[in-house]
Amino acid sequence: MSISKMNMKNSVPQNILLKGKELYDGIKRLGDIPEAYFNPVRRDSMERLSRLKDSRKGERCFIMGNGPSLKNTDLSKLKNEYTFGLNRIYLAFPEMGFETTYYLCVNDLVVEQTSGDIQKLKMPRFVTTRALKWLKPEENLFFLYSTYTGPTFATDIRKRMWEGATVTYMALQTAFYLGFRQVILIGVDHNFQTKGKPNETVVSEGDDPNHFNPGYFGKGFRWQLPDLETSERAYTMAREAYQKAGREILDATIGGKLQVFPKVAYDSLF
Repeated sequence: MSISKMNMKNSVPQNILLKGKELYDGIKRLGDIPEAYFNPVRRDSMERLSRLKDSRKGERCFIMGNGPSLKNTDLSKLKNEYTFGLNRIYLAFPEMGFETTYYLCVNDLVVEQTSGDIQKLKMPRFVTTRALKWLKPEENLFFLYSTYTGPTFATDIRKRMWEGATVTYMALQTAFYLGFRQVILIGVDHNFQTKGKPNETVVSEGDDPNHFNPGYFGKGFRWQLPDLETSERAYTMAREAYQKAGREILDATIGGKLQVFPKVAYDSLF
């Protein structure tokens, strides 16, 4: 970038730059509309999603992140609770002795490399519309219109959802739509040993130190480095949306670094 362009950029107020970027991103998303709202598979998903609205009104649920702290969490306590599992949580199912109530996955790299595993799961599964490249539509598979841009908290998941740089944020929006009054996070460590540029795609060279299972993103797996700043912005939006609706999000992650939600001792919840 030339010095003159840098000076021009620096002279424009940050809020104006942000508004301009949001407008540009919004225009780019116009191309998504036919696929997002008129694709027969999406229209079918939207109709079936309508039947799920407030189906768990007033209940509590647990969203299970995949951080190393999950190994120090007594998951047997969750057997009779409503639970959301994310990405490769199914690697823990044999040891848990049960499967999560719901499942979410929206990252393209994860869906592409684990599509066979996702397809075999039987619980209600929520995935991005982009997953149509790798997954076959079926009754318990819901395709969500999720985007990388356009920060928002969707109270109606039949419409556009912002991914917020983390599948956990997608789960929080989904739990809200289903009517859960209290959502409790576990395994959301918000701390990664692998460092680098946010959202950069890397290839694992060995065991995965960032998740509960060393084979989670094991050798040869392609994945994107975390964008913790964007995810914190998303979590803040989720906290405010829940509070406005008279609901709450609690963080029961053992040793977690996230500071957005009120902390609660996991064992005190039972």
